[in-house]
Amino acid sequence: MTIDINVNGKEIKANKGDTILETLSNNGIKVPTLCRMEGFSPTGACRMCVVEVDGINGLVPSCSYPIEKSIKIKTHSPRVIRARKMLVELLLSNHPDDCLYCIRNKNCELQDLAEELNVRERRISGTKSKRNSDHSSPGIIREPSKCILCGRCVRICDEILDISTLDFIGRGNKTSVSTSMNRDLNFSNCINCGQCIMVCPTGALHEKTNFDIVQDMINNPSIEVIAQISPSVSVSLADELGLRSTKDISGILIAALKRIGFNKVFDTTFASDLTIYEQSAELAKRINENEKLPMLSSSCPGWIKHMEQSHPEIIDLVSTCKSPQQMLGSMIKSYYAQTSNISANNIFSVSIMPCTAMKFEAQREEMTNKGISDIDAVLTTRELVKLIHIYGIDVHSLQEEFADPPFNIRSSAGKLTAISGGWAESITRSLSFHLNNKELTNLKITKLRGSKYYKESFVKIGKLQIGFAAVSGLKNANKLIKEIKEGKSNIKFVEIMACPNACINGGGQVFTRDKKALKNRAKIIYDIDDKEAIRVAHKNMDVLNLYKDFLEEPLSNKCTKYLHTKYNQRDVLL
Repeated sequence: MTIDINVNGKEIKANKGDTILETLSNNGIKVPTLCRMEGFSPTGACRMCVVEVDGINGLVPSCSYPIEKSIKIKTHSPRVIRARKMLVELLLSNHPDDCLYCIRNKNCELQDLAEELNVRERRISGTKSKRNSDHSSPGIIREPSKCILCGRCVRICDEILDISTLDFIGRGNKTSVSTSMNRDLNFSNCINCGQCIMVCPTGALHEKTNFDIVQDMINNPSIEVIAQISPSVSVSLADELGLRSTKDISGILIAALKRIGFNKVFDTTFASDLTIYEQSAELAKRINENEKLPMLSSSCPGWIKHMEQSHPEIIDLVSTCKSPQQMLGSMIKSYYAQTSNISANNIFSVSIMPCTAMKFEAQREEMTNKGISDIDAVLTTRELVKLIHIYGIDVHSLQEEFADPPFNIRSSAGKLTAISGGWAESITRSLSFHLNNKELTNLKITKLRGSKYYKESFVKIGKLQIGFAAVSGLKNANKLIKEIKEGKSNIKFVEIMACPNACINGGGQVFTRDKKALKNRAKIIYDIDDKEAIRVAHKNMDVLNLYKDFLEEPLSNKCTKYLHTKYNQRDVLL
């Protein structure tokens, strides 16, 4: 049912039950807000979206006021503007004056509002709250002094991730957002996924950077600095660099990294193929032996940490394959070092990932061999953009370049792993090869595609009907895990990604307020899969040659040493 309402003197139509904010947004009228997140129930916490409603004395938060009858609304009256301006001034009165040094400078919603409302002087002063920064986590830095208590990080950690690391503590003007008992992140159950960073409107949460050591290594002539680029990175930052956002720009990024000074640039998509090939062999073995099923994926380090600390009883169900980042890091420090006659100690391996949890994964004890880490430093997609700017690289003048051998050829299956359902679909393609030495008739599995947080498909491979599932967002994963524990699931392989919509929406990706961005990133990858000649990991000649020259065969002793790992119960203090 539609209702005629009056907004700023003009008649528009509203759906009964929709909030004022939804109606205004649907009609192209922008009202600012700091606490609202699309898809979440409104809280009205920030009060920035207030409007005047005829017949009501006080200002009304438009995000939580449903339209039930015809009303008159003023969205930008002098009274409303004064109220919003006062709210911004109050927030700034207790905010650090360090915009020039802040990691979110020019990309801060509070800063944008101050400019939009023409806040140009300090009219409110007082003693600012002093809170120490938290640098304990390997992936995330908290700066509580910049927190504006919008509650976004609390909600996404609770309602989507089901982790609840962060919450409001204290009362009155002593209220803050923190971990249990106000301890450091490293003592908490934080999985380092970085989704809190993605929704934070200020610089209260951001990734821990590795710029200094990477730059030092690049300038060290005795060190060979090697980069690898995740398949999701090259479809996520074209807009940020002023390039056409409808294409994969991996060739441009490879050229940029070589201009910066990296000696070699490898494609992590090759390692995705390697992981698919090895992991599908592992799944085939489990299916043949009918043990440790369903097999759960191991490519997401955020999920792995959550599993270790919240579901240690299902450790045996998780694939022992390392993530693509770690597999390639291992191959760089072993096979590449050996064939290039370079000591692993003289290689500095940098991975460029969409994920802050990869920073945590790289420093895990299990990801070292004789004291040498598989990966020495991890940069997020956002950090890559900054690195390109620091070195003054004009991406518009670059010619596309290929990744360096021996880790440069990829299949489109490896590229699919960047999106939710992509791992399961790619594993399905190679599982048929391992079980029956045959190709699937139809490589495209529609039921594993799309933006739903849970997807499943049953595929006939030989005489078997095998179930595959893909789940993103750990709240959804926890529901499935409960079914598995209760014996209610007949799925054989489960892809689990901590971040909703998987790596294209990772916690290290560029900030965007465009809800179409994720669909665009997924479309680029699906288009690649439709057009590529090599669409299965087991036909990647670089992968096959690696087995022939070094790894021998899937699940061999060498594979166990270099490509597999183990997990253990992780005790969380808080």
